[in-house]
Amino acid sequence: MSKSDYYDLLGVSKSASADEIKKAYRKMAMKYHPDRNQGNKEAEAKFKEINEAYEVLKDPQKKAAYDQFGHSAFENGMGGAGSRGGFGGFNSGGFDFNFGEGSGFSDIFSDIFSDFMGGSNARRGSARNKGQDLRSDIVITLEEAFKGTSKTLSFRRNGKCSKCNGKGGENVSTCSKCKGAGVINIRQGFFMTQQVCPECGGTGFIVKNPCHNCNGSGIEVENKTLEIKIPAGVDNGTKLRINGEGEAGLGGSPSGDLYVYIIVKPSKVFTREGKNLFINVPISFTEAALGGTIEVPIIEGGKSEVRIPKGIQTGEKLRMRGKGMPGINSSIRGDMFLDIVVETPTKLTSRQEELLKEFEEDRRKNGNSKKFFDKIKDWL
Repeated sequence: MSKSDYYDLLGVSKSASADEIKKAYRKMAMKYHPDRNQGNKEAEAKFKEINEAYEVLKDPQKKAAYDQFGHSAFENGMGGAGSRGGFGGFNSGGFDFNFGEGSGFSDIFSDIFSDFMGGSNARRGSARNKGQDLRSDIVITLEEAFKGTSKTLSFRRNGKCSKCNGKGGENVSTCSKCKGAGVINIRQGFFMTQQVCPECGGTGFIVKNPCHNCNGSGIEVENKTLEIKIPAGVDNGTKLRINGEGEAGLGGSPSGDLYVYIIVKPSKVFTREGKNLFINVPISFTEAALGGTIEVPIIEGGKSEVRIPKGIQTGEKLRMRGKGMPGINSSIRGDMFLDIVVETPTKLTSRQEELLKEFEEDRRKNGNSKKFFDKIKDWL
């Protein structure tokens, strides 16, 4: 009976990358796994086939041989292929899918799913003992965000024990059972599972003479005060990372980090969008008609003069270049936009009413007034 093509079994092309082959195998292995198909002989046979396919295609040398010679690359007695039978000494008898003790499948399974388990034991043990990250919020004003500022932050955390300097005691050694990983591999049939090391309790180390102050953990609760420097240009939600200022790790392992989230309070004067600022500027209808110069507040403090052009309307914007917010670690500022709002007076003196009536009459006489329907025609 002829064997199925290894690429067809995994559902990949010959040009597939190693990661694509690995991903395809993982998907197929989970689909036909015996635990999911108990009593299904066809699924068990399929499972063995895809494992055999992956064993070849994951190895660059075996893959190259298979691409050139197909299944015959691993058959005994292939002419000129190698002294041990098969291409380059490869032999189909090298595959062992009996799922018993010493099974070759356990190595394949471990290789494929190691990334689910977090990588090597040493990396997992180190990550397990590292201290927890902490978060704190700091509230600042928009003006402080413009200039940059410093804030004092006080909080409680699990810090290094002051008596043993975080070591947990004296005569500290790496756990011989888990070799510092904090976990041990337990084989259950063809599965490899992990459990917390019973010898060290998951810490990865043994303390023969524990510190009485921290009971061997290397940790004690402490009050901490830090001066946090906030750079100019931060926006609402900006996250600052303070390395090593989180909680202490077990047995002298690295501390976690402190993440400071910046909350910028809304301004009563300015509205911010990125590096640009917006401000509503009310002007009188005479200023709108005649133009002129007005003063507007600016974010750095004080006021700045702005020229209002004649005939400006409500809703028009004036730009003040370079008067917005800076970027973080950048001196280049955004712009400030003035949203013009022409105010209509609600109370007039008799003299003001008289002058306005004269103005309206003069406007009509000089042909500066259009009827309602004429205006609609212009709009259309």
